[in-house]
Amino acid sequence: MNAVDPIFRNLEAAIGRYVDLEQQLEDPDLFKDPQRSRALLQEHASLQPLAKGRGLLKELEQQMAQAEELLAESNGEMASMAREELTQLAPQREELLERLRILLIPKDPRDRKNIIMEIRAGTGGDEAALFGSDLFRMYSKYADMRGWQIEVLSSSVTEIGGFKELVFSVAGTDVFEHLRYESGVHRVQRVPATESSGRIHTSAVTVAVMPEAEEADVEIKPEEIRIDVFRSSGPGGQSVNTTDSAVRITHLPSGLVVSCQDEKSQHKNRAKALRVLRARLLEAEEEKQHRERAEFRRNQVGSGDRSERVRTYNFPQGRLTEHRVNLTLYKLDEVLLGHLEEVIGALQDSARTSYLDAEVS
Repeated sequence: MNAVDPIFRNLEAAIGRYVDLEQQLEDPDLFKDPQRSRALLQEHASLQPLAKGRGLLKELEQQMAQAEELLAESNGEMASMAREELTQLAPQREELLERLRILLIPKDPRDRKNIIMEIRAGTGGDEAALFGSDLFRMYSKYADMRGWQIEVLSSSVTEIGGFKELVFSVAGTDVFEHLRYESGVHRVQRVPATESSGRIHTSAVTVAVMPEAEEADVEIKPEEIRIDVFRSSGPGGQSVNTTDSAVRITHLPSGLVVSCQDEKSQHKNRAKALRVLRARLLEAEEEKQHRERAEFRRNQVGSGDRSERVRTYNFPQGRLTEHRVNLTLYKLDEVLLGHLEEVIGALQDSARTSYLDAEVS
């Protein structure tokens, strides 16, 4: 391993930290502080694959050094054996180096967070709203496969069953890590159910993915918000209950407005609206910081910009095209049933490759 390779600059420091953690975890007094012990155990577990990989790399390099020494000192059959051993060990070493490179990529602390997703119908009217419901069904099925929990926070339903707007949370393990790249414009090409001539229409739905903010992440002062209550209404404007249970929260400093009316309880609607508001405020602050530092890499997968067309779902051809990584799959039915692994995996791989290329350049 080349010690001057930028991606390995912190390798020995990471291994040193791993050894230090092992010593700390041997102290029985540590577990008198559950919060600190849990944090150290998690850090130790995260460094374990790196320590194991570094040990395997040393073993491989020792074997290669012995084979090279044997090759230099021998001839005939012994030299042939040494040469064959080097031929086998070299690709193993390269594969292990690649794994170490990936393990050394800094973890985004947001990856383990739950998220709030927003789906909004764009160009296409009722057809876009219907496709919004298709996307929600797709994400729900994917969440079920991963053992995640979905909770609808706010919705605006059309008379034919589509969503003009839908806000929901997804909770589970590493949710943001897997769904972070879903932000953007999702385009659909198909013949609408209401189209008698069989003409293909193109519609668009906007998806936003935000890490859910804890109260500690975003402080909302009571004097910074205005809370209005009103009567909930359903499709077509009809009243769905007779009490003022719907809640609208306006964040005065930013002008952000969040409404929730799905619950019959004003208290529950208020709690949900605050969750959405925190997530939006956190997202706005992070976007501001990114702009100020200008640290978004040009080659990174997408920009997270919601105006960016990220994916096309072509129903007549059964085709899905992920534009950011030039991926085309002819199994649209499977994807819409929640089988997103191949698409998400390609986006994650591209993001890792872009990071590594930027580090080396």
